[in-house]
Amino acid sequence: MPAQAQSVRPVGRSSRDWTLADQVYDRLITLIADGTFPEHSKLPTETSLSEQFGVSRPVLRQALKRLREEGLILSRQGSGSYVQRRPDSEQLDFAPVGSIADIQRTFEFRRTIECAAASLSASRATAEQIDRIAAALAQHAGLPDDGSEQAAVDLSDEQFHTAIFAGCENHYFLAARTSLQPQIAASMTLSRGLAQGDVQIVHRQVLAEHEAILAAIRDRDADAAAVAMCRHLDAERGRMFEGLPAGV
Repeated sequence: MPAQAQSVRPVGRSSRDWTLADQVYDRLITLIADGTFPEHSKLPTETSLSEQFGVSRPVLRQALKRLREEGLILSRQGSGSYVQRRPDSEQLDFAPVGSIADIQRTFEFRRTIECAAASLSASRATAEQIDRIAAALAQHAGLPDDGSEQAAVDLSDEQFHTAIFAGCENHYFLAARTSLQPQIAASMTLSRGLAQGDVQIVHRQVLAEHEAILAAIRDRDADAAAVAMCRHLDAERGRMFEGLPAGV
């Protein structure tokens, strides 16, 4: 049986709230949604799934029971379990951050959407919208760099990124960023203990990266804005995960 991935409990949830069965359910529903397990297909055996997910069969059965109750699968005695339908959109909402791997996936998604958002904002943002981006950056710059007002720093960071999305003039981008905000906040909280480097140095690095993004947007340079945002997110990810064991 493969070793289980290192797990970090989601912020604000106890181990009773977020169980191994929840994690297996989340992985199964994703595999059904993306077509790995198509509608009307037979799921692998319980033994096979248990080995694939690195959990016991009782844990797997809890996840399967939930899928049955939601009408996603049908179990036939002596035959196995079959996919009845794909999950509804409500069931595919962004899942809670539950592990270091989830933080990495959040960064992967953010890099895709936020670099594009910075590019669009450079092309489309109004002068007023650019002023809002600048105001969020100015607020961040005016806060202590010693971590004593971290909540205010996090808020100004969120306002900066949200203002960039507003400048896209595309409500789908802003809706996606808003929907992902709980996961981003949880990732920031979980990863703060992983972050490498002096707090004051990191504060100044983030400000410099934000300044580069704003400068490109002000210059109406879409390519430079995308590059600056990608560099910022790559640097942020590096500050969090540098020094962690390979494969974590």
